[in-house]
Amino acid sequence: MSLALTDLSRYPVVQAPMAGGASGPPLAAAVAEAGGLGFLAAGYKTADGMYQEIKQLRALTGQPFGVNLFMPQPPLADLSAVEVYRHQLAGEAAWYETPLGDPDPGGDDGYEAKVAILLEDPVPVVSFTFGCPGREVLDAFAAAGTFTVVTVTSAQEARNAQWAGAHAVCVQGVEAGGHQSTHRDDPQGGLTGTGLLTLVAEVRESVQLPLVAAGGLMRGSQIAAVLTAGADAAQLGTAFLACPESGAHPLHKQALTNPLFVTTALTRAFSGRPARGLVNRFVREHGPYAPAAYPQVHQLTGGLRKAAARTGDAQGMALWAGQGHRMARELPAGELVELLAAETDAARAAVSGRSAR
Repeated sequence: MSLALTDLSRYPVVQAPMAGGASGPPLAAAVAEAGGLGFLAAGYKTADGMYQEIKQLRALTGQPFGVNLFMPQPPLADLSAVEVYRHQLAGEAAWYETPLGDPDPGGDDGYEAKVAILLEDPVPVVSFTFGCPGREVLDAFAAAGTFTVVTVTSAQEARNAQWAGAHAVCVQGVEAGGHQSTHRDDPQGGLTGTGLLTLVAEVRESVQLPLVAAGGLMRGSQIAAVLTAGADAAQLGTAFLACPESGAHPLHKQALTNPLFVTTALTRAFSGRPARGLVNRFVREHGPYAPAAYPQVHQLTGGLRKAAARTGDAQGMALWAGQGHRMARELPAGELVELLAAETDAARAAVSGRSAR
């Protein structure tokens, strides 16, 4: 693979692929045109839906971009915990006057069909969440000229990705908003994780791959810090949520800096997998009881989340956000990319100046 991570964009700024509607063609195109690496989120979309968004994005920009895929999930051995949670959510269904979803046991998210499309009509970058593909898949993408990135949350996951043939890893710290991309969701593991700077250092010493650092990054000074720690680029999600090009719900955008939402937490309440979001009523009431069952819980709560958004009730929505959410800036995505790049350069120059004295 002759293409390097640093060849993909002018600045070391990657826009995170936020599933659920935030990371659509308008946002990815604006980021790419400004010199960052824009991403489409294929998670929760059909294979054709993904393809249509790729076509839209190509019409908006000729710059490199990426597409993120969710890895298939192993079947649940015991669905009884999901049924218990269903009974607990009965009051929510009555309150929002909407039925609970059917927790279909399948968890492949159309993965095989999406891979087939991306191999037939290659894009510059493909990244993977919730696991690592086998070597044959990664080799096929390499042969197609696609740069591959595997999201990891530990040094061991990074080593596995390197062994499988990934071109780079996205190192996700516990500060990150949205789902933690653990390759195995351990029900006994608790809602914990490793901080980004520590994780970058651990992974840097474990693999020879380029690193993209992700987790709570909102300012150029933080980007400079992870670059100094050994990352080759920084991935930001929450920082782009408030942009006008973001497809996030207006209530979600407003909540990022709303003083009613003072903190974030990892919770399984909405999806059955650990994910960081703003603490609202739903998280407080149901988080302690939600089982480790993804995507079953995600499907179960889908109607509730849509009903909450439809009625303007942010207390029932999944308000994914990283720990730095209060630092969100309502800027056009292109302006934000340029500002982040300038802040990064200034921070690195300041450090160089102090070192020279």
